[in-house]
Amino acid sequence: MTTGSFKYETNTSVSEIATRLKNAKRVLITTHTKPDGDAMGCSVAMKRALEQLGITADLWLAGPVERGIHALSSGTPYHLIEEELPTEEYDVIVVVDTGAWTQLEPIRPWLEPQIQRVICIDHHRRGDEISAMRLIDPTAAACSEVLVRVLDAMGCKLTGGDAGIAEALFAGLATDTGWFKFSSAGASTFALASRLMETGIDKPRLFRMLEENSRPQRLALEARALSSVRYGFEGKIAVMVLRPEDFEETGAETTDLTGMVNAPMVVGRVSVSIILTEAVPGKTKISFRSKPPAGAEQEMWFVDVNSLAARFGGGGHRHAAGCQINDSIDASIGQLMEVLEISEFQKNPERASVLPGEKSQKS
Repeated sequence: MTTGSFKYETNTSVSEIATRLKNAKRVLITTHTKPDGDAMGCSVAMKRALEQLGITADLWLAGPVERGIHALSSGTPYHLIEEELPTEEYDVIVVVDTGAWTQLEPIRPWLEPQIQRVICIDHHRRGDEISAMRLIDPTAAACSEVLVRVLDAMGCKLTGGDAGIAEALFAGLATDTGWFKFSSAGASTFALASRLMETGIDKPRLFRMLEENSRPQRLALEARALSSVRYGFEGKIAVMVLRPEDFEETGAETTDLTGMVNAPMVVGRVSVSIILTEAVPGKTKISFRSKPPAGAEQEMWFVDVNSLAARFGGGGHRHAAGCQINDSIDASIGQLMEVLEISEFQKNPERASVLPGEKSQKS
């Protein structure tokens, strides 16, 4: 449980975490539900690094696991939390790429009583009191950028090639920065990418595996999403919706959604893209994306979507965040627009609020 005085920040050193891990005999590794490239990359890299040092490491994931993300495991075994909960005793539990209970719900009943054994390694700005030891760096472009400090302190060799530690870290770094096009990718990010590339990573193979490995149903679902696009606030915000029938009629699954929220961002005027999905009736997930400001005209339209998601109990980063509302998609649209009315969007008095289902504005 999180106390009122709790601050989600680093409370230990890299060397202390490295020592704790090296002294362990058995370690459990986990991350947030529906792991993305950074979550899987960090989890797999941690497991491979520990095993390199002769430490038993078990990886537990809460799905669904998208096919490209599964391919990243490259034969490294993992357990699905939906099928069972851990029964073994562990000296240390490592949680990577999240510190939020809302993203750890499937394993929370097992994890919460063992907080004193938990080490959290993360790069998000918000989190809960899920661990006794924390290494948090919100300035890092990816959790991989934080984890590599621990692996170096442990004396691990960043092996390259397929199923190597370096490949897993590179995948996390690349996917969380949009293959290095996001503003979060700074000099240290590129320096680490270069170091990892020098191990012999096959970048084209990795890109195809992670970004060009979708099912045909993905295109059908994306067509539904794009056909639902409505613009508001003089075209600066794009909203898409996917309802239960969209999934049923296309045969698509939630794992096919990866990256779909980014599609409207190719439009020059769009500063914020939002997609609401109700794959399961009564549960609406919302993904937010925003662009960094580009010039004085757009400065007032920069939106910290992490703050928007936080209004619904979610979170993430300034330019990428998400949340879940336990309600229908129509009710969720109403709640979302209420938040937008009192958010940064109020800065433009000539905004046009166009919701899915209404006539779109003329451009």
